[in-house]
Amino acid sequence: MAATLSPDDVGLQLLENSVATAFALGALILTFGPVSGAHFNPVVSAADWFLGRRTRTGLTGTDLAGYAAAQTAGAIAGSILANLMFDLAPVTFSTKERTAGHLWLGEVVATAGLLLLIFALARSGRAAVAPAAVGGYIGAAYWFTSSTSFANPAVTVGRAFTDTFAGIAPASVAGFVVAQVVGLFLGIGLLLALYPTAVQSVPTERLSS
Repeated sequence: MAATLSPDDVGLQLLENSVATAFALGALILTFGPVSGAHFNPVVSAADWFLGRRTRTGLTGTDLAGYAAAQTAGAIAGSILANLMFDLAPVTFSTKERTAGHLWLGEVVATAGLLLLIFALARSGRAAVAPAAVGGYIGAAYWFTSSTSFANPAVTVGRAFTDTFAGIAPASVAGFVVAQVVGLFLGIGLLLALYPTAVQSVPTERLSS
């Protein structure tokens, strides 16, 4: 839609994408938070599993595997659905190369910041504001990171299935996912350093991206 409305203005396309993502993400978290904790992101689910191992309050290893598979399948299905809604072929693999060190660094920053935000809110008893906070963070990170803040391995795979403004070439996916995993470890490290006495895992109604 952004490319259709603003075909000659990439900056405006980015603005349109970021605004739509921020509001839609907040709405999705509110909708699915009571169902699954709004787990849309494998790195968030992995952090929940890791942080809950001592107290056995996070996801189990089996849960994590199932969530990651569902998240990735959902992202691919979402791209196919979007392609169909805008009269494109169901699967149009992206040709947009996103392979460069500064983009990977942007993904590290975006992912680490997202994890820190989500779990800091949960550990400080402010999970209720997560829909607005997470949506706002991702909308802002479109602009303050060089990579436009995918910050989600499932979304990265899904975006390979659409040759639109939001796409990423299949050959570029691995680099982004590796950077997101690095961001996962960095985010966990920052959380443990900044919240050393907050040991509880994310509550049942945990809200994530």
